[in-house]
Amino acid sequence: MKGGNYNRFRGRHLSVTLITLIFTTIILWVSEKNPSITTLLTGQDQFTWPSSEYHTDTVNNSSVSMRPKGHIEEIFFEEITAEETEELVHKDLVCNYAKGWWVADSRRPLYSGFGCKQWLSEMWACRLTQRLDFSYEGYRWLPNNCEMPEFERSAFLIRMQDKTIAFIGDSLGRQQFQSLMCMATGGEMSPEVEDVGKEYGLVKARGAKRPDGWAFRFPNTNTTILYYWSSTLADLVPINSTEPRSNVAMHLDRPPAFMRKYLHRFDVLVLNTGHHWNRGKLTANRWVMYVNGKPNDDSKLASMGGAKNFTAYSISKWLDSQLPYLPRLKAFFRTISPRHFRNGDWNTGGSCDNTTPLTEGREVFQDQSSDEVVEGAVKGTRIKLLDITAISDLRDEGHISHYSVRATGGINDCLHWCLPGIPDTWNELLAAQI
Repeated sequence: MKGGNYNRFRGRHLSVTLITLIFTTIILWVSEKNPSITTLLTGQDQFTWPSSEYHTDTVNNSSVSMRPKGHIEEIFFEEITAEETEELVHKDLVCNYAKGWWVADSRRPLYSGFGCKQWLSEMWACRLTQRLDFSYEGYRWLPNNCEMPEFERSAFLIRMQDKTIAFIGDSLGRQQFQSLMCMATGGEMSPEVEDVGKEYGLVKARGAKRPDGWAFRFPNTNTTILYYWSSTLADLVPINSTEPRSNVAMHLDRPPAFMRKYLHRFDVLVLNTGHHWNRGKLTANRWVMYVNGKPNDDSKLASMGGAKNFTAYSISKWLDSQLPYLPRLKAFFRTISPRHFRNGDWNTGGSCDNTTPLTEGREVFQDQSSDEVVEGAVKGTRIKLLDITAISDLRDEGHISHYSVRATGGINDCLHWCLPGIPDTWNELLAAQI
């Protein structure tokens, strides 16, 4: 009997123990599936039960931190692919081509300053001058969180097959145009490239120093690259067409006639303006500001800054209104190219003699453009911002400076750039965003 009672007692004890284990297991399972159930437990129980899932790190024997064991993270990452992991890492990163670093690159420049005589203006081909330091040629821009493939001329022309790339702007736009011609030809003589300026009315007028622009076509891919001079992007019309010295109506709210006439033929358009908005240019060119087809009487537009802003916004608005009818056209507004005159301006002894690259730093990480006017003008439109201002501002050593082909003294050019040089980067940024 004693033995029987003992066995019955032991059986009851085992049953109670088994029930307790089962009950505990259920509670744990439910708490994992529904964390709110843990509110039924004491604070000590909540801390104690999951302790086996954590490592404890003691620092100076005074504080304890808790972190999950490694195998929990390993199980998680085993369930996703490498591509998905990359997507998780970069999903919140935004590409901004204007943010990044200048890095040394022994493969630069992209073409020879000696060899690209067919396309380069002599005054901008610094390899032909008495300048001896060309370290400015050996850098490329590395944008942050953006893919920017190496520029390869054959691949670029194939991408641009049957397409027309148009630059409309001032002399800095002309530099960008010449740069792209050198990049697309590798800086080599290219007799097969055709001059098609007549198709666009780009012929030198009688008595003019040069035509209003140039247009060239690569016959193998039927790719056309052109430039039209319009320093303010305002429409310029002589007030009296029969008078050679007539004043010129500068229509601030109307794009150049060339743009209006040929826009439908463009696949890529790059606009720029900036450095001609001063009283000296206004007077020398006999420009008279017009708005709504008549002389401007708005005092807010009388200042050069006000007129420039109004024109940038007006032209952007007009262009944006045309883009729905031209779905293949990709339009860009390039920001202003920085000047680097020190100790004066272009006509008061200013200079830019530095030849050491990146003395002011190599990084740009600002979110906003340094050209607030152009950035504001394209905001909310279909026009893309080609932001080159801050990245170019770090490259003061790349200007023409006091060097010239004929080694004559004179005014320093701290506005235009040596080619090959900084405008090549502008075109790399353009190619990456087309």
